[in-house]
Amino acid sequence: MKTIMRPFELIVRMAGFEDKPQRIISDFSKLDFDYVPEKLVHRDGPMQQLFSILKSSIEDSTNQRVAVTGSVGTGKSSLSKRFCLDFREWASGKGQRVEFVIVNCRSRNTPSSVLLKILEKFQPGFPDRGFSTTEMLEILRKHLTKGNVHLLIVLDEVNVMVKKSGSDLLYCLSRFDDERVTDSKHSLSLIMISQQPVNEFLDAATLSTLKRTNQIVLDKYSRPELGDITRQRAELAFHPGTVDDEIIEFIADISSEFGDARFAIELLENAGRMANDEGQESVNPENVRAAKAMTYSVVTESKLASLGLQKQLVLLGISRMMRKRAFATTGEAEKSYAVACEEFDQKARGHTQFWEYLRTLGDMGLIGLGTSGKGMVGKTSIITLPDIPCRVLEDKLLQVMVKE
Repeated sequence: MKTIMRPFELIVRMAGFEDKPQRIISDFSKLDFDYVPEKLVHRDGPMQQLFSILKSSIEDSTNQRVAVTGSVGTGKSSLSKRFCLDFREWASGKGQRVEFVIVNCRSRNTPSSVLLKILEKFQPGFPDRGFSTTEMLEILRKHLTKGNVHLLIVLDEVNVMVKKSGSDLLYCLSRFDDERVTDSKHSLSLIMISQQPVNEFLDAATLSTLKRTNQIVLDKYSRPELGDITRQRAELAFHPGTVDDEIIEFIADISSEFGDARFAIELLENAGRMANDEGQESVNPENVRAAKAMTYSVVTESKLASLGLQKQLVLLGISRMMRKRAFATTGEAEKSYAVACEEFDQKARGHTQFWEYLRTLGDMGLIGLGTSGKGMVGKTSIITLPDIPCRVLEDKLLQVMVKE
């Protein structure tokens, strides 16, 4: 019986694609940067701070302004979105309608484009030209009054808009309710997100509308915190049993250099894709190294060539030993180094000299050196090889060593 090929299958075959079944990742949407989990890991404190500041907007009919700052990957956008979702639900229980609009000021960096995004929340298809800023603010006021709405406006990367267009819009939004009569409810609160403190880019007049205590600073994530974040995403997005604790700790170790949760999540996703493409049943350390190499690799042939034969042999031994491992002890590395020396008819150096080789390789960023953590007894020095897959490193080393 002749098999009838469906149109998409025909396109896939003609293009040379291989549509492999996804055995590793079960839900890619849970790895998207825009996805916000029901529970944000290690952000309870800032969430409570936001609530403490903004709850008066509902309980006492005030308007509030708050700034959230922190470096890339510290969860500023996720925190604000999760807060808005939860705050809207809390306010509903109090009998108050709350709505929110999140504006990316990198893509909408003029007052009119920001206000257009806000007005589209209440009036889809609002004309993108023909109204002044003052007119658009008045139209927004009418929508909020008519619907008895308290609006949370989140301006993400607000410093980009201020740099391009000045801070007049922020001043107007901060003083939005000034002309209301005394017994009217305040209708608008503002959350400003930026990587730098607001006092570095706002003018004095706008700064005067903000309370100095209404500033929340998000620190970079620590290594244990990145481990918890990676573990949460693995549980949400991966099939059970495909990412073990060693891989979680390895990803946390690599991304702790930056304290960046986005980088950790990206490593997890790319390592999962590679494991699936290679037909594996689970993610292994080599997948993680290759995932990082997709972003950047510190290893070049010129750097390897500058090491000298003994340090090259140390690195060769480590690369061979760690193909299926994320971590190794210095004792294990020393034994593997001795085997590599025998292969190249070289005499292995003593322990003290070997340790100096390790420290040099660590200083150059070719290996990671640290102390043991979870799952190891006592305090042991451990080696990681985070920047490049072991097999790639071995091939590069052998090429360099043969040339010499």
